[in-house]
Amino acid sequence: YQRNLMGIHTSTDRETSPMAERTLSLPKAVVAAGGIDKWNASFASIALLKRTMEAACTATTVGEALAEVKAFTALGHNLYAYLYLRALASKSRDLYYGMLAAEPSLLLPVAYTPTVGEACQKFHLLPQYERGATLSLSDRGHFKAALEEYAERMLPKRDDGSYDCECIVFSDGGRILGLGDLGACGMGIPSGKLDLYTVCGGFNPSKTIPLMLDVGCTDASGNTDKLTIRDHPQYLGLKQERLKHTSAAGTEVNSCFYGPESVVAELMSAATELFGKGCLLQFEDFNSNDAFPLLAEHRERYLTYNDDIQGTAAVAVAAVLGGIKIQKPQSTDLIGEARKMTFLFHGAGSANLGGALLLRDEGGVPASQIFVTNSRGIIWASEDGKEGTFRNNEQKAVAQKAAPSFDSKSLVDVIKHVKPDVLIGAVGRVPNCFDRAVVEEMVAVQQAKTAERRRPIVFALSNPKSQAECTAADCYAFSAGEAIFGSGTRFGAVEVDGKMREPGQVNNFFIFPGMSFGAMSCQARTIPDAFFMLAAEAVANSLDAHDIDLESVVPSVGHIRDVNLNVATAAVMAAEARGLAGKHLVAQADVKDAAKVKAALAALMWAPSVAEAKEPNGHVGVELSDFGHCGNLEPQSPLTPFR
Repeated sequence: YQRNLMGIHTSTDRETSPMAERTLSLPKAVVAAGGIDKWNASFASIALLKRTMEAACTATTVGEALAEVKAFTALGHNLYAYLYLRALASKSRDLYYGMLAAEPSLLLPVAYTPTVGEACQKFHLLPQYERGATLSLSDRGHFKAALEEYAERMLPKRDDGSYDCECIVFSDGGRILGLGDLGACGMGIPSGKLDLYTVCGGFNPSKTIPLMLDVGCTDASGNTDKLTIRDHPQYLGLKQERLKHTSAAGTEVNSCFYGPESVVAELMSAATELFGKGCLLQFEDFNSNDAFPLLAEHRERYLTYNDDIQGTAAVAVAAVLGGIKIQKPQSTDLIGEARKMTFLFHGAGSANLGGALLLRDEGGVPASQIFVTNSRGIIWASEDGKEGTFRNNEQKAVAQKAAPSFDSKSLVDVIKHVKPDVLIGAVGRVPNCFDRAVVEEMVAVQQAKTAERRRPIVFALSNPKSQAECTAADCYAFSAGEAIFGSGTRFGAVEVDGKMREPGQVNNFFIFPGMSFGAMSCQARTIPDAFFMLAAEAVANSLDAHDIDLESVVPSVGHIRDVNLNVATAAVMAAEARGLAGKHLVAQADVKDAAKVKAALAALMWAPSVAEAKEPNGHVGVELSDFGHCGNLEPQSPLTPFR
């Protein structure tokens, strides 16, 4: 293998130097079939899909690639466009990322949410490609060998011969978005996540690993749509039930994640032995019962965080601060304004619990102003902690100190009594639960105030769109235009009283790429929760006048790399201030100079190899530096595939 100018291996001599099939880093059904090519050829439907996408994917410029993918998006169903993106990524890394960066608002929802939800549900029906490692429970004790097998085939090497891996995003598929347990079919999530790491955060994609921990999968009862996943003839992974036990906290957890033979501990140990302590390890889409204790166990030993808890919390808080900024554009103390408000989190999963804790512990919002609900109503606990409506220790941590005096199972009644300024939904299983009565009551609460009257802020954060608590159009209609709305899934612009509103997509991609890039770049030893509050402020302060005019609670996706650069800057400066930075990006005298830290980070960000090219309209393509603004790019020849 040779290295191109970017230091990445190319496959110019692949046919004359064939590599052995992977046996430890592929899903077990794929291994049994004899490898990826034989798996794809084993099923007529998959083989046909692969040939179709290869025939459709002939582009050699970003302009041509955009034309091809838009032929699929024009059909109104983005799964076909998703298939095209995967084929293009396998063919040409630079062209793929150049295209994503050229039109992020169109293509990021195809590469990631909401399209990736359906893609994961059908992942076993789609062609498989080389990128991505699956470590199976049956290979416990051999995870280091599995990672080394993958690294030898897919990663570049440093000058000293060691593998160059900057980040691993890993999941067990136990809670894919709001879709439940999809097991090994959840690979679309870490893969899509890392695409955003590159486009939004500047990571070199050839130095990252999307990874699945295959520890079994629940039958059809374990996923939201009751689909046959594990027991399907084409299921990729281990066809076995998850082995679980009841934890000391009384919750059901995956047994193999804990104790001396923990597969999570083995993965983290193997990764740091092979790639070094500076390799960032990000938890993704673990069930809440596992997510919190696993984060607590490993966060001080490794460079790690859980995006579903911390990243989602940070972007929700950022959107709240954005909602405040829409009402008070001149405010210089958005967090101070938030401390005056009352918050109602509907749903007690990792996202809402993380948001509530971030506001309380790092934002200074009084606990008496933060309410969280679960299926039993408002979460409360007695003084001795022995009674209440909490289901686990994490819910107990956000519990009110006394039982409510009203029926708190009724969301409308909760709003009447609690009088929240902000309603944040992340239920995941009850679409459209923010109905007219709920939204109208949010408006009525504000109208009844005699002082400090605000517009209600309503967020429907559940993904995918089919699980959203409310649509943008309904929220605006139910509130007669009073509500400030944000959602986890992107909704289109809505005209309200003759003026266009563009509801912000309150998505983690405003947080995790920058947080990860900053922490990795300065080799932070840990990532404290305080970093995420600083990240939330950085996102809110990135709103411009146009965003505010459209009442978008988060910045335009078109500026997403700039926003993440601001987040990365905040993370590095925080690491320096706390003595957590293992590597200094600027001189010690400049660690408090945001402009210099930002410039140093910008210089480290990866971009595809590009060259000037004329578009069909005669416009000359942009320079490499414009990748930071997600501008149009063209790849240099030859095209570089993923190995």
